Amino acid sequence: MTDLLRNMLFIALGGALGALARFGAANLVHVLWPSRFPFATLAINVSGSLAIGVLYVLIAERTVLHADWRSIAMVGFLGAYTTFSTFSLESVTLIENGFVVQALGYMLGSVCLCVGGAWAGIVLARLLWTP
Repeated sequence: MTDLLRNMLFIALGGALGALARFGAANLVHVLWPSRFPFATLAINVSGSLAIGVLYVLIAERTVLHADWRSIAMVGFLGAYTTFSTFSLESVTLIENGFVVQALGYMLGSVCLCVGGAWAGIVLARLLWTP
């Protein structure tokens, strides 16, 4: 099997698992916090940002995980698990429904929390997996 085909299979496997995880996480958040506010997408994107920070350190810096995990976990799983397109649509929908302040809070909060999540993941992984 060629490296390209192997990577494509890894990405497909990770993508399938990420999509299922997103579906499950979204349903869980909707049960725990029923609201018109898109808490599910926010929780998924923040947790995905934290995860990508951890994986970056484990794969690229500490080489604790084999490079194949980049295809499986970072490209496949997190590519399907997190979503910027849903965030964008939910922001526009909030604005169109007259919830401008909530939309602005959601947009600002999403960007700050997701960047903070990625940073926290990097810091956490560096602390836990020292060279």
